[in-house]
Amino acid sequence: MADLVYIDEEDGKKRVMNNGKLYARLLTKFTTGTNLDMLFTSLDAQDWETAQNAAHTIKGVAANLSLTELYNQSLDVETQVKGKTINPDSLEKLKTCFTETLSAAEKVIEKYA
Repeated sequence: MADLVYIDEEDGKKRVMNNGKLYARLLTKFTTGTNLDMLFTSLDAQDWETAQNAAHTIKGVAANLSLTELYNQSLDVETQVKGKTINPDSLEKLKTCFTETLSAAEKVIEKYA
């Protein structure tokens, strides 16, 4: 996943009127409160409705913060959850992407903090 764009920083800043500090605060909030655990817990319990809500929330937050690859991966997982079937490889990709996105977010946060 090394060639993937995890954060489109310029687009993210544009969404908050080029306010880097505000963008960093929003990224900080993202890093401390996510629905990833809820997604995995609900999938383990085959609670498809909760899993779909969690995947949808992750996708929406990723879109709003310009977390490009996380958006793509969560869209894929959300589509699978809607069909009540999930490919374990997709979940692993999502986990890896999430970790890489957090790492990239920390760099952006440091830049504007």
